[in-house]
Amino acid sequence: MGGFPDYDKYDGLGLAALVKRGDVSASDLLEEAILRTETINPKINAVVMKHYDAARAQIVRGLPDGIFSGVPFLLKDLHLLLEGTVTTYGSALFEGNKADHNSTLTERYLKAGLVIFGKTNSPEFGLAGTTEPQLYGPTRNPWNFNHSAGGSSGGAAAAVAAGILPFANASDGGGSIRIPAAACGLFGLKPTRGRTPMGPDRGEGWAGLSISHVVSRSVRDSAAALDATAGDAPGDPYAAPAPARPFLQEVGAKPGRLRIAFTTQRSDGSQCHPDVVAAVKEAAALCANLGHHVEEAAPPLSREEISKHQATIVGANTALTFRQRAAALGREVTQNDVEHITWLIARAAEARGSTDYAEATLFIHRLGRQIAAFQKNFDLLLAPTLGVPPIPLGTLDMMTEDVGEYMRVSYEYMPGTAIANMTGQPSMSVPLHWNAAGLPIGTMFTGRFGDEATLLRLAAQLEEANPWAERRPAF
Repeated sequence: MGGFPDYDKYDGLGLAALVKRGDVSASDLLEEAILRTETINPKINAVVMKHYDAARAQIVRGLPDGIFSGVPFLLKDLHLLLEGTVTTYGSALFEGNKADHNSTLTERYLKAGLVIFGKTNSPEFGLAGTTEPQLYGPTRNPWNFNHSAGGSSGGAAAAVAAGILPFANASDGGGSIRIPAAACGLFGLKPTRGRTPMGPDRGEGWAGLSISHVVSRSVRDSAAALDATAGDAPGDPYAAPAPARPFLQEVGAKPGRLRIAFTTQRSDGSQCHPDVVAAVKEAAALCANLGHHVEEAAPPLSREEISKHQATIVGANTALTFRQRAAALGREVTQNDVEHITWLIARAAEARGSTDYAEATLFIHRLGRQIAAFQKNFDLLLAPTLGVPPIPLGTLDMMTEDVGEYMRVSYEYMPGTAIANMTGQPSMSVPLHWNAAGLPIGTMFTGRFGDEATLLRLAAQLEEANPWAERRPAF
């Protein structure tokens, strides 16, 4: 069996360049990723489905000459379909749910030459900021096995942080790329609404709140992956504004003197954990040292309104998932089919009406205009990705009966990531700080609608000034 022991020295683009030159084969890279999965995954539970033989067959059939040709890759077990394989959405309700076609985004990953060898763990329906589904069990943070890897792309982030692969598919409907990136010490960019396709089965996710991309170790892998997947497909309801040039060309380009607002507070004015405050202030100081204008400022926001309308949109979509699955199974979905919080989310939706949903969509559009007005004076808004350091496993239990406490802890933990989902703005978590306990603390930068370019320029500048790629968990 082949392998490639120098695997850790390269990001995805670096590995692809080696394959293109003939210095290493796609099979060598795949076998190395498989070996690492078999060795590391029992400790972290990041990869929940293994498609090794299908990946080997993909190489034998021949790979396209794509930007990532020969690089091993994992899909998140949520929404994205790979023909002939099961997608469970992290739920026992969807066990055996085998796809008869590929998602549009999956097709673009395959066209880029990525070798898909499995799927990563996700909380049930992506509803939690931690990855601890009853179906597969918890994903453990590679930096400390007693802590959460975040969610809902926790499996993806843990696999990348642990060195199984350089980047992996992730999705973000309320922070689910940025939360696990922050918890696992990775770069995580949530693109602009409509930047990557959701088809052919959906036009949008959660009324446009949700979008897919990757978590990565390097900024340039994220940019190149976005180049490979961005753009609307025929029949899509809308698209993000076209970029001026390829995203990869923004990596290393001078960002100019940016105007950056920053805050260390949650939307209700409460202060975040001291480790988080320190991380934001360090990021602000680094930006100032790089020549950017930095000042403390934040738009006024209503925690109550944000929570209310997010719950309406997410709840309605969860209830619809129940209805669709019930039709497919030929029976009603019961409380025993899903986790307790999932059940309550869907049941609460039944008490709301169509006008509540319409009101929620009006709110997120109004919020987008409000934030856009604030950002007329600022290129970027810097804020905590998470309100506290990575949480211990079990802190957010989807089987709990204490819903009030669950909601309180959820807000304390992830107070602001969902705002960019509502407004559709691009937003990134950057790994610039580790606390005294050795846990990563991400900081979040949010840009103007359609302007991933500025985020990528700054991210590359920060990556050069304070490199993180060589910082790896020891286990």
